[in-house]
Amino acid sequence: MAGQAVPLFHPGTSLVHRLGAGTKLLSLLVAGVALTVWRAPWQIAVAFVVVLAAYAVARLPVRLLLRQVVRLAWIAVPLFAIQLLLASWQAAVGVVGSFVALVLLAGLVTLTTRTTAMVDVVVRVAGWLRRFGVDPERVGLMLALGIRSVHVVLGLAEEVRDAQYARGLRASPRAFAVPLIVRSLRHADRLGEALAARGIDD
Repeated sequence: MAGQAVPLFHPGTSLVHRLGAGTKLLSLLVAGVALTVWRAPWQIAVAFVVVLAAYAVARLPVRLLLRQVVRLAWIAVPLFAIQLLLASWQAAVGVVGSFVALVLLAGLVTLTTRTTAMVDVVVRVAGWLRRFGVDPERVGLMLALGIRSVHVVLGLAEEVRDAQYARGLRASPRAFAVPLIVRSLRHADRLGEALAARGIDD
């Protein structure tokens, strides 16, 4: 079930937990920019060391890290193979390594930061958009829905993968992609209906 996804917040008292949501979001932004520029294999290795060290400082259960790695594998492995065939192993390491490192870092932020705290930061930062007719509260809502949707889609991917394996279709990309797209669209429809029922239909 999608509800079996990795929890969005894992309570704790570590240094990472105590850091402000704004600091963590800014660090994530900086890391995202850096990993689009620095993609040499040794730079990717440094990025992974930093990310793993941050997980250790956060004192999060190893199972949470491993589960995220397993969930990323169904994207990372094919992507690595494509880059390896079309480019080089350095490019494969750079593209896939930066992607995995950034997703794991984003996972660390969501695991150590309450969604409401992140939304509050975004609403404050987006306050200046009011003069252009943009509601900062809607921007914050979009962030919250985006964060939640990532975990929901990962949960749906697990369901589809398990069903695919049960039918003996492990090597069929179509048997994986089509049900995942259909389930994701159904989730989007249900979410849209729920928002419309609450008067948020624009």
